[in-house]
Amino acid sequence: MASNAFAGLLNSSADRHSLLDDAQGIVAGSMLAVLGVSLLSGAGLLAGGTAGLAFLAHYATGLGFGLCFFVVNLPFYYLAFRRLGAAFTIKTFAAIALTSVLSEFISGFISMAHVDPIAGALFGGLVIGASMLALFRHRASLGGIGILALYIQDRFGWRAGFVQLGFDGVILALSFFVASPFIIACSVLGALVLNLTIAINHRKDRYIAM
Repeated sequence: MASNAFAGLLNSSADRHSLLDDAQGIVAGSMLAVLGVSLLSGAGLLAGGTAGLAFLAHYATGLGFGLCFFVVNLPFYYLAFRRLGAAFTIKTFAAIALTSVLSEFISGFISMAHVDPIAGALFGGLVIGASMLALFRHRASLGGIGILALYIQDRFGWRAGFVQLGFDGVILALSFFVASPFIIACSVLGALVLNLTIAINHRKDRYIAM
């Protein structure tokens, strides 16, 4: 009986992910997010969403990005639990925690000595967008604005990518206090690439597995 229950956790179907599916999706999404953040950071760029708030805190205080990212996301877990359920909240917490930890140690393994700001925006935005797609398809997110964007999409049918783009515009506007106009322009380009990647590729009527 126990072996059958364990096997059930590992067997996926057309409309439901297995535990193993979710685990690899969360790990892969978190690893991609860290790579994308490293590209943005190497170019001195910022981001939207709670990652953007974490970047602002990181640049302003000198604290590690991973720690800032974890702390900034704490208030959003209540919304995730109330609106999107315990499973979504647990998987999102796991993704945020893993991303935060990996962000603190990635520099010891991968060094971004020089990243052109425009290239960093294009590649960093695309990689983070891909990471969020991976997490969304396993009913998880990178927290904060992503949680709110998913809730609004589920509740009102507005595309999560466009919702997040609006919030990102506000957050990037705050970046004028810590960055030059050119860096902010490149950061906006990165946010645009990230959110268009999500808006074009994430539709729950095309991908239904839970």
